Amino acid sequence: MMTNPQHQALPHATRSGPSWLEHPILGLGFRPFYLLSAAFAALAIPVWLLRYYGKLPGAARVDLVWHTHEMVYGFAVAVLIGFLYTAARNWTGLWTPRHGHLAALALLWLAGRAAMLLLNAPLAAIVDLAFLPMAAWPLYRVLRRAGNKRNLFLVALLGLLALVNLAFHAARLGWIEISPLRPVHTAILIIVVIESAIGGRVIPMFTGNALPGVKPLVDARGDRIALALTIGAALAWTLSLPGPLCAGIAAAAAVAQATRLAGWMPHRTLAYPLLWILHASYAWIVVGLLLLALSALDVVSASAAFHALAVGSMAGLVIGMITRTALGHTGAALRAGAGETAMYALVQFGALARLAAAIGPVSWRDGALMLAALTWSLAFLLYLALYLPRLCAPRPDGKPG
Repeated sequence: MMTNPQHQALPHATRSGPSWLEHPILGLGFRPFYLLSAAFAALAIPVWLLRYYGKLPGAARVDLVWHTHEMVYGFAVAVLIGFLYTAARNWTGLWTPRHGHLAALALLWLAGRAAMLLLNAPLAAIVDLAFLPMAAWPLYRVLRRAGNKRNLFLVALLGLLALVNLAFHAARLGWIEISPLRPVHTAILIIVVIESAIGGRVIPMFTGNALPGVKPLVDARGDRIALALTIGAALAWTLSLPGPLCAGIAAAAAVAQATRLAGWMPHRTLAYPLLWILHASYAWIVVGLLLLALSALDVVSASAAFHALAVGSMAGLVIGMITRTALGHTGAALRAGAGETAMYALVQFGALARLAAAIGPVSWRDGALMLAALTWSLAFLLYLALYLPRLCAPRPDGKPG
């Protein structure tokens, strides 16, 4: 990988500042943000479920609005920033935030999580809204400096997520007359678009590279159609277009995404956990879009659709990518062991349990919710147990990052 000599690591003796800023955990964006997001995920769902069942009467701010917002703007956004900082380093050869800058951004993310729990709504909004613009700006600067126009759309999508978060806080404060849940649902759909764009690049590439003789079909025209229809479904839902129209667009998007996925030969990946987790999680986009279509027709609840997209596709792709990229960028072999396979199975099983809670008989609901929470938390606790030592240690090959 080509790098810019102006951005190479300086010798330790020439750097200034506290020594803890040189800790390996601040060497590249994936390290702190993957660990923070996993720890937050493992804790936030049990806390929410305890509050839901009335076991935390003093935690008034831990309500449905908090839960929905924090799973996107706490958990998912942290992973997204960690991933993009690491990917942009590869794309451009230039350093994304690290050391003190990365520490400041991680602390700002933590401040946002604390603010949403402890501060009143106006102050919480100020702190929470600061993170995405502050995190997106250095990514934009690196891509612009490298002339990497191909990926600037990702910065635009981060900006859109920030604007949607502003709409969330405005609704929460009563400044606009919409449910605060609607902007968060829109944010989930934006993340689905990001998953579709990045997944279309990396999933077939990873599959073809890992499986000799397998050539996944990449149809540029079909990809554009799938992406356009997915964006259309997101807009139709966000703008509350008539139910039949919204359902038609979402169903068409589901068919286009299913066709795209089929061309990547998911059936050939079953013996390779690092691959099947990506294919299985991407399949939840198809399921979520179909449920979105049914929800628009009042056949199922919106909760079913958005949990399929958030738990199935978003969390599934998260666990797949935060293991794969952590292995690759710490100099380890790209091979899933028993621990990684267990994480993948737990998240997928949790997604099924959460969907059962949303669409199954009422008698299933409590048990399915508890099972979904248990499997989710176990998956991310297992990630912390296995990857905390790895992400806090320098690369064994001596390379920076």
